Amino acid sequence: MPLTEAQLDAVLARAEHGGLSHLEFVQALLGEQAQQRRERAIARRIKEAGFHEVCTLADFDWDFNAQAINRTQIEELATGAFIGRRDNLVLVGQSGVGKSRIIQSVGRAACAVGYRVRYTTSAELLTDLTAHLADHTLPKQLRSYARFDWLIIDEFAFDRIERSESPHAANLLYKIIDGRSQRSTTVVTNIDFDA
Repeated sequence: MPLTEAQLDAVLARAEHGGLSHLEFVQALLGEQAQQRRERAIARRIKEAGFHEVCTLADFDWDFNAQAINRTQIEELATGAFIGRRDNLVLVGQSGVGKSRIIQSVGRAACAVGYRVRYTTSAELLTDLTAHLADHTLPKQLRSYARFDWLIIDEFAFDRIERSESPHAANLLYKIIDGRSQRSTTVVTNIDFDA
């Protein structure tokens, strides 16, 4: 535990003048260090997630599209309980509703409670997997995606552009989903749910 002499002296002085119990002294000694470690771990998980936007649910304008967005349901997702249950999620909505912002905000909240999250778009995912297929490192990359507690695939359209760029797109996406059978995966799309 990194602790400078000055920090130790400050805690000892506070314990002496404040009459701290042994437990309060240990809390004063370790509490700040533990909090800094937690903050660094959260920052590391957020960076590893690869979010495209810096956004939180606290910043979200709930009145913007109140008819299309169920705030209670979104806030429940932000607890990360569904990740613990290994539930999957499909988020469907029209363009401009705020799906990407919401899912990234929920992803940040999941990082804060300790989950390892990976955010990507379907185009980025297919480009990455196609490159790994070409250099024969696909199994390693599939294992990499499988290790996250929650994988978010945004802008999932599976349109002609994605299929033309990667003729193996359907097979690659199947491998991702199959490899994550014991983890949570989310697909965010503007395609009608029935379609």
